[in-house]
Amino acid sequence: MSRRFRADASLVLATILWGATFVVVKDALDHASVFVFLALRFALATVLMALIFRRAVRQLTRSEVRAGALIGALLFAGYVLQTSGLLYTTPSKAAFITGFGVVLVPILSAVFWRRRINHWVWAGAAAALVGLYFLTVPSQGLTELNRGDLLTLGCAVVFALHIIVVGRYSGRHPVGALSFLQVATTGALTVFALPLLAVTGLEPLRLDWSPSLLLAVLITAVFATAIAFSVQVWAQQYTTPTHTAIIFTLEPVFAALTSYLVLSERLGARALSGAALILAGILLAELKGPAQAAADSPGPVSGSSV
Repeated sequence: MSRRFRADASLVLATILWGATFVVVKDALDHASVFVFLALRFALATVLMALIFRRAVRQLTRSEVRAGALIGALLFAGYVLQTSGLLYTTPSKAAFITGFGVVLVPILSAVFWRRRINHWVWAGAAAALVGLYFLTVPSQGLTELNRGDLLTLGCAVVFALHIIVVGRYSGRHPVGALSFLQVATTGALTVFALPLLAVTGLEPLRLDWSPSLLLAVLITAVFATAIAFSVQVWAQQYTTPTHTAIIFTLEPVFAALTSYLVLSERLGARALSGAALILAGILLAELKGPAQAAADSPGPVSGSSV
């Protein structure tokens, strides 16, 4: 078995994990409020990442901390929006809307950083945008737009910015250091937010210890964050950006399949056509664009992004 095959297989397993966590998180929110769940997840993940990347952690520099804090702040904002969105929308829709962020990467780079992109990327963006409309806007019109879909769309924009910023810093700093720092920053921000939310009443803190919540924290912190992030860092050394891009594109597909098997979620014809267009747009942007976004990130592009 070649190292490249093992790397691709590892990335497929990581992508399956990231896709499945949409359902896991949806269930966990029945037992904990958004910030409580995120604090539990990322506090545990930070400890594990510190152990996995202990050499990089011992050698952290100020410039690495600054870069990691910026990346982590974007990751924090993305996860807050995505997890909040799951309160009101379905795992399948959340996964495909989050995946739309990959298409936004070259578009935002062109608009704000004047990076040239080709007609394939514009075609992919157009397909994904039409797909997003069919997936999120019901036949009754925009007035019936789901609040969770809007929150998740905000998450897609933030994750696109996260990918761009990671791409700018990943060539200057060790990937292990950035991987740890973004998770640690997210964990710290969620923990610090808890008393503020409790005092202001912006989000009533809720925690109901249950086997399903414990399982969700373990799956998302240990497998979908610490292990999957680490596997990605290793695997991308031995496979191509194109392979990585194609594999990561499957994340919303695995999310939809998991949601179908576990929650019996079925997308209607309109939503399915929208999901297919988003998937096609992602593939065009990834494979025909100036650079593969997925390969620039030391964490799940759309997982992440959960």
